[in-house]
Amino acid sequence: MKKLKLIFAVLTLVSLATTLALAQSEQKFAELGNFKLESGEVIRDCKLGYRTFGALNAGKSNAVLFPTWFGGKSEQLAGNFGKDKMVDDAKFFIIAVDAIGNGISSSPSNSRKQPGEQFPRFTIRDMVNAEHQLVAQTLGIKKLHAVMGISMGGMQTFEWMIAYPEMMRLAVPIVGTTHQTAFDLLLWSTELKAIEDARKFDTADNAGAALVGRIHTLALFTPAYRNSATPPKEFEAFAKKEEQNYLETFKADDWASQLRAMMAHDISKKFGSMAKAAKTVKAKSLVVVARQDMMVNPDPAVEFARLLKAQMLEVNNACGHVYASCEGDKVNAAVAKFLTQ
Repeated sequence: MKKLKLIFAVLTLVSLATTLALAQSEQKFAELGNFKLESGEVIRDCKLGYRTFGALNAGKSNAVLFPTWFGGKSEQLAGNFGKDKMVDDAKFFIIAVDAIGNGISSSPSNSRKQPGEQFPRFTIRDMVNAEHQLVAQTLGIKKLHAVMGISMGGMQTFEWMIAYPEMMRLAVPIVGTTHQTAFDLLLWSTELKAIEDARKFDTADNAGAALVGRIHTLALFTPAYRNSATPPKEFEAFAKKEEQNYLETFKADDWASQLRAMMAHDISKKFGSMAKAAKTVKAKSLVVVARQDMMVNPDPAVEFARLLKAQMLEVNNACGHVYASCEGDKVNAAVAKFLTQ
């Protein structure tokens, strides 16, 4: 009888822990009201989506902010959290944030008052300002243990470093950039043009999705990876599958809005030079770059890391921007170690 009671107690605790974990990771929204942008325009009734993982300690000193990548959703970030992952949710309180324009937070596709092309143009700094309001006002956290993110999340991390230098102890931009190179702009502007041209003939939410999907997939990995992963005889099936993925999930106005934000991204514009911008940074930083990245050129991040004299991790593999497909464990281990400082 005692044994049965013990088993029941253990199962109850497991059930409670599971319920708590699910509740923590549920989609939440911060109401930011009429949110003023850098341009002076306003996102009316602005909402910022987020999910939390782990527990905030008594001193509110273990919070890690992790904004989404380009087109990403906070639920997709969950794979980076847990034991032996990038961020251990047993140690840290993780705030996974849906960046403005991703279709969860206020976006052209879900705004009732400013739908579609009526939605005001926003910047990476606007994303960061909204996230700061979430952290400081909604959650009442005065200082973050770390800010980190992947790809566009890395761009937001760089922006955080110069926008709110006193707000974090550590910063970990991963395959992000301080500004776009000409090669980056060629990619982003080509995707934007594909959307804009498609919109001239098609007003569907996913106008241009198939072509944008092909362009985006082309840049995610290196030619060496694609040649080894996709034999020519399997190409048509591969291409159709990629197109279908975008046709099912793509929101043209949202995609275009975040493209424009990335294209305008340059953390030095308020300082006049990257050297001056670097002097404002207070956080200890680990900058992670992928040397064969064809989506976000690594050179600006490498140069900024040198200006900061920051710790840097370079991965060099055929997976390119999707570095984790080749060396995910290596990056996870390095980031997890850095966060324990």
